[in-house]
Amino acid sequence: MIIAEDLLLLAYDDESGKPTGDHAQLDYRLAGALLVQLAVEGRVDVAQTDLVRPDGSRVKAGRAVVRDGSPTGHPALDRALAVVAEKPRTPKDLVVPLSKGLRDALLAGLAGRGVLRRESGKVLGIFPTTSWPTADATHEQRLRALCREVLLGSRVPDDRTAALIAVAHGSGLVRGLVAKGDRARAEARAKELAEQSWASEAVRKAVDEMVAAVVLTAVIIPATTATMMTS
Repeated sequence: MIIAEDLLLLAYDDESGKPTGDHAQLDYRLAGALLVQLAVEGRVDVAQTDLVRPDGSRVKAGRAVVRDGSPTGHPALDRALAVVAEKPRTPKDLVVPLSKGLRDALLAGLAGRGVLRRESGKVLGIFPTTSWPTADATHEQRLRALCREVLLGSRVPDDRTAALIAVAHGSGLVRGLVAKGDRARAEARAKELAEQSWASEAVRKAVDEMVAAVVLTAVIIPATTATMMTS
C-alpha cells in the first residue's frame, strides 16, 4: 500500500463508497502524496542549486529531479516518475499533471486487490454513478489506529506515517481520525508534523508546495466558476 492509497482510504466513506471531502482537493493531495513518497524513498529530489545534467541540459534550483528511475513495483509511482522525468518542474507545477486519471487508477487498483468493491448505479435513473465501498477493512483499521496513536502522542511516527499526516493536514481528514474532544489536539499535532524537520529538505519542499497548490486551487476554482455563472 502506498501513501496515496492510504490517503484515499481515509477520504472515502466505508459504507457509501463516496469521498467525504472536497473532490478537487483530494485529487491534488493524492498527486502530492505520490511526489512526497518518491522524495521519502530518495527517488526524487528538489535541486538546491542550479544543476547541469550529464547530457548538458540545465536544471534550475527548486525543480524536481529524478535520482533513481528504476521500477518501483507500483504503477502509480512508476507513472509519477515518468512525469517528473519529462522536464524540470517545481513540485507545485507537478501536482496537476500527476493528478490526471490518478484517483480512478488507485480506486480500480484497490478494488482489484479486494480492498474496495466497485458498485455501479444511476442517479435519477439516468446518470451513471460509481461508488467504492469497503470490501476488506483490515488495512484501513490498522492505519486509522496508527494515525490516532501518532496524533494523540502515544507513538512516534516513522517517515511514511509522518508524510501521510502532513499531506492530510488541512483537508479535514485529520478530524475524522479521532474523537470529537481530541480534534483540536490532533490538528495541532498534524500541523507540527507538517512543519517539523522529520524529513529531508526535498520532502519538506514537496509537502509545502503541494499544500500551496491545493490552497490556490481551492481559491481559483470557485472564483472562476462564479465568474462564468455571472457572465
